[in-house]
Amino acid sequence: MYIVNNYTLAVIFCVVTMLCWGSWGNTQKLASKSWRYEYFYWDYVIGVLLCSLIFAFTLGSFGSEGRSFLADLKQAEWGNIGSAFLGGIVFNAGNILLAAAIAICGLSVAFPVGIGLALVLGVLINYFGAAKGEPLFIFTGVVLICAAIVLNGLAYRKMLSGSKKVPAKGIGISIAAGVIMAFFYRFVAASIDLSNFADPAPGKLTPYTAVFIFAVGIFVSNFLFNTIAMRHPVEGEPIRIGGYFRGSLITHCVGILGGVIWCIGQSFSMIASEQAGAAISYGLGQGATLVSALWGILIWKEFKGAPKSSDRLNVMMFVLFLIGLGFLIYAGA
Repeated sequence: MYIVNNYTLAVIFCVVTMLCWGSWGNTQKLASKSWRYEYFYWDYVIGVLLCSLIFAFTLGSFGSEGRSFLADLKQAEWGNIGSAFLGGIVFNAGNILLAAAIAICGLSVAFPVGIGLALVLGVLINYFGAAKGEPLFIFTGVVLICAAIVLNGLAYRKMLSGSKKVPAKGIGISIAAGVIMAFFYRFVAASIDLSNFADPAPGKLTPYTAVFIFAVGIFVSNFLFNTIAMRHPVEGEPIRIGGYFRGSLITHCVGILGGVIWCIGQSFSMIASEQAGAAISYGLGQGATLVSALWGILIWKEFKGAPKSSDRLNVMMFVLFLIGLGFLIYAGA
């Protein structure tokens, strides 16, 4: 299987993760013009599963280092399979709650609260679960990135000044989503031998196998979580699964593409985790919120006509973001 053998390449992989996690939402934005989020999410989950299989049978099976995908799957202990599978369930629960929070109180509240909380708690959980890197620089970088996320939220609030008061329900769901999402990466990382991908301990999974089991956990749990979301939506009327099959081929492909993009990011993050450490891999990846903000500002023109104060806040956001990334990268050097 393919293995990253140096820290510099691991950082590049983490940056790709950040770009992927911050960009997949564009597919949902494209599909949302004629397609409910709940329908889009089925295709998104299928895309995640398909991409994990492609990685497993290509990069996860070629080469002389490590165990190939099928051989790794045969020797895996059920405890490690269960840990990666649980990671998928936890991620799916948090992701659907975050989508609900966005529907209730908008991106300006849901992302700073939900993803900001997931970033702080997630880095703490992953660092103390498998300590690697200089903690002072890791946590300084996290604080700076969180400050950047908050500034992005404030910029949105300035742009939306005069709109209705933010519902307490939306804030509560955002907090719940952030707490839940903080744990998913640790469950997946716990199933892997983070110290030696080339010769992993017996019973442990390679990153490719772990991501596949993780994707299966997302797919299986979606029959519960997304069905509930369809029957009891936070916004709009309840919908039936039959409507999903009336979508056009292009619409379905857009959703699948979103899942593929996200899974590329997850796969690259896990592949990089041996050299970078789980905390740094996760922390760099969750900088995706600012990548998403950049898409909104430059491509979707979400801040067109916004007051000058929003522009200043966004400039400060990106400065803090870049400095925070620098601290995270230096922490593992």
